[in-house]
Formats: sequence, structure tokens, C-alpha cells
Amino acid sequence: MSNRLLLVDGHAYAYRAFHAIRSLNSPDGRPTNAIFGFVKMLQKMVGSLKPTHVLVLWDAGLAIERSTALPDYKANRPPTPEPLEEQFPQIETWLDAVGYAQFQEDGTEADDWIGTYARRAEMAGWNVVIASSDKDFLQLVNDRIGILNPNDKSEKIWSAADVEAKTGVRPDQVADWLSLIGDAVDNIPGVSGVGPKTAAELLRKYGSIDGIYARLSEIKSESQRTALSAATDAVRRNQLMIRLHEAKVGGPELPTLVPGQPKLASLRELYARWGFRSLLAEVGGAGSEPTQGSLF
Repeated sequence: MSNRLLLVDGHAYAYRAFHAIRSLNSPDGRPTNAIFGFVKMLQKMVGSLKPTHVLVLWDAGLAIERSTALPDYKANRPPTPEPLEEQFPQIETWLDAVGYAQFQEDGTEADDWIGTYARRAEMAGWNVVIASSDKDFLQLVNDRIGILNPNDKSEKIWSAADVEAKTGVRPDQVADWLSLIGDAVDNIPGVSGVGPKTAAELLRKYGSIDGIYARLSEIKSESQRTALSAATDAVRRNQLMIRLHEAKVGGPELPTLVPGQPKLASLRELYARWGFRSLLAEVGGAGSEPTQGSLF
């Protein structure tokens, strides 16, 4: 069997857990909803996918080249809620205790590290599953790299065919497609009047942004020609911002990403502190039998 690497977008899953479970606190009153949801989601993913290697990547700032190119990059995002912020160190502690590798580097975004590790694993002949709903990762999909999108209730691993069915373009065209339509989540403006369907039609006909601009005079719609011409600099900037940095240097080596042996004593202490009785029972914690009707 080929090695299979599971790459987890850490912040995305922590946020998802935080909003999925609205209220959950430890016996001492501290919020634990993001911790519990993150643990259960990662347990489910690992149980289903059975990866040979696991790596959770965390954001640690914005890429300076993106912020320089567009000062308003991601400026529309609200600050992290304080009850979630205080749970991040606890999630990291749990990852260490359960034996899963994690990594972050100051001044870098998890997206670029996920792209880097996906390509490293691909070049090593491994299969890769990226767990994230971020559409930027669609540009990575190929025969060895797939996406597990938590918004997709089918829970299937997205292939290149799934990407094309969703976007109307091939994975290698996704960065150009996003450069044309923009990305409201990251506060990147696109070409006025060019939506996902129009962008896909242009790319299917002309192949790429280079092809579109080389044959701009052939586009029948005057409004499209005018909008594309006016947005030339913005589109070129968007290409640089949306394409993932897939050759970053550093981070743990691939062979070290094999899950380690869980530190059961540490897990028992954590689950008892957080009041997670069902999880405590899984690791044989003293007095861990959940009471009738207990969820946690």
C-alpha cells in the first residue's frame, strides 16, 4: 500500500468546531467546544481515511508578499473570538499527546505549507488528502492529491473530475479562475461583471489568463473586453496572490509524520480536566464511565 498523508487545515477546523458546538465548558468553566469538536472531527477523519502519516498546519501570520501587493488582503476578517483563541493552545497540547505532527512558521500561512507538503508527498510517490473547505486547494488536485471538503455531505475525496464539475475548469486553471472572479473571503476583488460561469467559459475557450489577454480583441462582449482591459493589473496581482507557494523550505521531514504512540497518561489528564467523559472512557480513565444520557 502507498503512503497516504492527511494534511489538516488546523485553524479552519478549529473555527468549524467552535461554531458547530455552541456551548461546552470544562468543570472549571473554561470553554472547550472547539477542543471537543476538533478532537472528534480528527478522530473521524483518521478512522475513515486511515492515513499512514498526519500533519496539522497552522496559520502564523500573513505572507508579506501578499499583504504588500494588496494591503487590504484578509482585512475584512473579524478578530478571533476570545473563547476560541484560548482553546488553540489546548488543541495543540492534545495533538502532542495523541501523537500527531503539527507545524507553523511565523509570518506564513498554512495554505502555502499545505501546498508545499502536498507537492513533497506527491514527488515521493505518496497519496495525499487535504482536509479543508478552502477553494484555493482545488488548484492542487490531481491523480495523487485529493480534497476532503467538510461542506460536502458525501464525504468523498474530491478528484480532478469533481473540481471541474464544481468550478467548470480543470485544477490547473483554478488559480486563473479565482484571479478573474476574486475571492471575497480573502478580500481579493475580481473583474467587474465576470462571475464564476463567465470566467469558466473564458478559460475553456482561451486556456489561461495569458490566452485571454493575448486574444482580448476576439471577445465578442464589449463590456467584458472593457472590464478585462481595465482590470489587467489587478488580475496579474491576483495570480501572484492566489497561486500557492508550493516550494517552501523547512518543516518536519515526511518520514517523521507517522503518528506516534499516544501518551495515555497525558490524554487522561486532559480529558479529565476538560470534562470529556466519553473520551476519558476510551483511554481507560479512572471513574470515566459516562452517566446515563451523558454526551461527553
